Amino acid sequence: MAKRTRIYTRTGDDGTTGLYSGARVRKTDARVEAYGTVDELSSAIGVALAMLRDSPSTDDRVEVWLAWTQDKLFDLGAELATPSESKRSVPAVTDGDVAALERAIDESEEGLPLLDHFIHAGGSTPGAMLHLARTICRRAERRVTALREHESSVDPVTLRYLNRLGDALFVWARRLSAERGAAESPWRKDAPPPG
Repeated sequence: MAKRTRIYTRTGDDGTTGLYSGARVRKTDARVEAYGTVDELSSAIGVALAMLRDSPSTDDRVEVWLAWTQDKLFDLGAELATPSESKRSVPAVTDGDVAALERAIDESEEGLPLLDHFIHAGGSTPGAMLHLARTICRRAERRVTALREHESSVDPVTLRYLNRLGDALFVWARRLSAERGAAESPWRKDAPPPG
């Protein structure tokens, strides 16, 4: 019979948190910032998935890719929460995962209008949520870069994966908006204020 564990432990009340190895660090530590932002990214993707499930489309490929992405981000967060001396032998993300994202981008771009201008985040509701996830992904990329500056054992494929994921989220946002007939909002240079 499964034993229920308490959600609250009180061990973080002093501003520290436990890593996978059991070591305790400040909650402002670069490692905590990195895996915390990856967790935030996964949560934003989860909101987009919930929106998609409430308003299904005829093409569920984006939903399938997003579910896979959440699994990879959980693995990546666990790896980032593990100091180098406790690392497992299998990396959380691989060059094969980066290549998979590139295939997903190419597949998802088919049929989308070419962009010859910048666009604002928006479009459909799930598309707008993926634009938000994209900006969180870019922050995760910056946080992992900062961690790597202090700890060279952070695998560089992690940065390639996050970089490509940001691109994928942009394309997936556009695809969801196009499927729902939601117009993209182009950036207007020197836009005048409303009259």
